[in-house]
Amino acid sequence: MQARVTHLNPEGMHANPAFTQAVVVEGNARTIYVGGQNAVAADGRIVGDDLAAQTEQVFANLRTVLVAAGATLHDVVKWTIYVVQGQDIRPGFNVFQREWGSRPNPPAIGVLIVAGLANPAFLVEVSAIAVTDGEEVQGG
Repeated sequence: MQARVTHLNPEGMHANPAFTQAVVVEGNARTIYVGGQNAVAADGRIVGDDLAAQTEQVFANLRTVLVAAGATLHDVVKWTIYVVQGQDIRPGFNVFQREWGSRPNPPAIGVLIVAGLANPAFLVEVSAIAVTDGEEVQGG
């Protein structure tokens, strides 16, 4: 049985095109847990000093990790987003909307406003859970 992903937005709940209330995964599937990604380039430097620029790098990192695991951004069923307090989150969400596009069934999302992250220069961190069919990735 191939993996089946169902997006639930039950009646009686607020409907928002940016997120899904719950995502159910059934069948033979691979679940990929991506640890929190920050705006750190491959050479170790922090990219950007504003939320939009850092979110761009976060998504570049997420794409790299997901591809290595045999997935894409569109296999993500759950995002957890940490934003440092005092930041206007709209520029970060604009990056997300551009990355997601107008595709239906966005993932479930949790957003937390935090006092700080592991490095004082970090403004945003995103972790993800992605689901693909049960095929294993070779190499990566």
